[in-house]
Amino acid sequence: MSKKDEESTSLDKIETRLDMLDDRLDNIDSTVSAVVERVMNQAAYIHTTCPHCQKDFEIALIGLRKPKI
Repeated sequence: MSKKDEESTSLDKIETRLDMLDDRLDNIDSTVSAVVERVMNQAAYIHTTCPHCQKDFEIALIGLRKPKI
């Protein structure tokens, strides 16, 4: 394999990995957007237990949606 072919193969691999990264970032963006949309529409609650004292507690995420004009 010539040096030019190796460089071409290497560039193809980099391009493929960048495309995969772009797809993953798009998926993360979609997920975060869906969570934000839900929080803006209604409260989201997280129930958890403290690992040290074993007490249960709740975290509420509440947002207000501004009316669209």
